[in-house]
Amino acid sequence: MKTMTSGKTTSEQDEPEKHPAEIVRPLRLSNGRPLIAFGRWWWAAPGMILVFLIHFVATLTGGYFAFTDYTGIGSFQFIGLANFVRIAQDPAVVGVIGTTIFYALIQMVGTTVLGLLFALGLNRGLKSRHVLRALVFLPLALSPLAVSYIWKYVFQYDGLLNESLLQLGLGDLRRTWLGDPDTALWTVAVVILWQGTGLAMVIFLAGLSRVSPEVEEAAALDRANQWQKFWHVTLPALRPSIGIVTMLGLIFGLRLFDPILAMTGGGPVNSSKNLALLVYQEAFSRGNFGYGAALSMVLTVIILFFAILQQFITRNRDV
Repeated sequence: MKTMTSGKTTSEQDEPEKHPAEIVRPLRLSNGRPLIAFGRWWWAAPGMILVFLIHFVATLTGGYFAFTDYTGIGSFQFIGLANFVRIAQDPAVVGVIGTTIFYALIQMVGTTVLGLLFALGLNRGLKSRHVLRALVFLPLALSPLAVSYIWKYVFQYDGLLNESLLQLGLGDLRRTWLGDPDTALWTVAVVILWQGTGLAMVIFLAGLSRVSPEVEEAAALDRANQWQKFWHVTLPALRPSIGIVTMLGLIFGLRLFDPILAMTGGGPVNSSKNLALLVYQEAFSRGNFGYGAALSMVLTVIILFFAILQQFITRNRDV
């Protein structure tokens, strides 16, 4: 409890007095005015206007085109909800939305589990853990489009994977991984997990740094086994990290684009096409800019819905 003595609290009295040279004084101009007072809010006005134009005006303008028949060139007409009615009546779009949600769930759950396992395995103990962490994180530093084209060559029928299976005597398992509707979706999922696990591992490693070794030692003295220490000590400390990883995985999975475009182009038979790729194809390949804008609005609503749902599930109920 703080006590008052001679107008000062005991905590203030305990603090050593600073030397006059150590006291930081605000910088002042030659006329004596403080330098900080020289700044004005309108100094940030150009940046604020630029952000407003890019993030809000452009988005709202694109949203307006969702209610038109704009083709990207020439004039257009306002057609109301016709584009959204077309989306609702197109069974192919329903399948594409299902594939979009599949990618999001795979990215969210897969990167969370794999990232947590790598973080737990490389947190302490191993002398080579720093090198191994770099190897796991390295795919994230590479261009998604470039590495997707490399993976495309790996999964071709005469690619590295099938040649390896042949050398191992498993030639019967060879197939056209990206040309088979039953395997194309999972093949793309493998690539997005390979590239997304590194980020999740780094976030979990930051969370594990908050776990006190003394608390773990106390749990060990109470004869808690490894699972009990993880469940009652480590996992509660990782709750904020889990929320961040699942949120990022969900958003990245819903707007996934580069790997699908490079590896399958949405095929075969639209089996690996998601909503982001469909928006690109409708707007920029087929000239249906208005319809593509309507699809992008549907994608935005889906992202908002799952983001709010994720926040509700992973919120801290102790607060």
